[in-house]
Amino acid sequence: MFYEIYNTILFQPLLNLMVWCYNLVGDIGVAIIIVTILVRLVLVPLSVKATKSQRALQQLQPEMNKLRQQHKDNKEEQTKALMEFYKKNKINPASSCLPMLVQLPIIFALYRVFRVGMNAESMDKLYSFVSQPETVNHFFINLVDMTEPNLILAVLAGIFQFLQSRMMMPKGANKKKSAKGQGIAADMSSMMTKQMTYFLPVMTVFIAMSLPSGLALYWATTTLFALGQQYLIIKWWKPENKEEKGAGGKKSATPAK
Repeated sequence: MFYEIYNTILFQPLLNLMVWCYNLVGDIGVAIIIVTILVRLVLVPLSVKATKSQRALQQLQPEMNKLRQQHKDNKEEQTKALMEFYKKNKINPASSCLPMLVQLPIIFALYRVFRVGMNAESMDKLYSFVSQPETVNHFFINLVDMTEPNLILAVLAGIFQFLQSRMMMPKGANKKKSAKGQGIAADMSSMMTKQMTYFLPVMTVFIAMSLPSGLALYWATTTLFALGQQYLIIKWWKPENKEEKGAGGKKSATPAK
């Protein structure tokens, strides 16, 4: 039952989209890039929401650390205080994970497309308006076999992953000193962020090296797309700084002498 639903909702549409793009451009690598961009465009609303949520959380991190410190001896009260804080500031921490969670089943479906989908046995799953290609050339620009691992594409995927993580790190995080009682929580958070910034790219390279290079090309393309999207969001959207707003309001309310 689940397998049939998975095939109908994900595998078959992605297979048809891949074959349609391949028929259009005649290069499996270019077809993968087009499919990736189309998938990312569909995910734009989720991705924008996730990036904004992550940026807002970064700005509010000092206040969250303060709450953790205030309730450090009572985890239940600490959790309750943080949940109220999220509700007050209209933040959903889980929303930053949504794009990745949505992409996981897509990656699994693409893995099947690259492994078993682009062969004669699977062409009976094509829709009536998608013509079956006479032959499928699995080489990207006649150089890289998309069905086999490729070191260069794996490294590119890792580099783009590093740049994406680096971009989301708060500027001047290492220069800002935490208030007394908040230092440990802030330092731990900063340390975990740094570790993930370097750990995820390394894991990306190793995982990509064990999978068809078509998936590495997909991951490199989707991460590059996310980089551009994050750059635009960071440049044009600024989280509301309530402290500055409040300070500005008080200042403006003070009559001039």
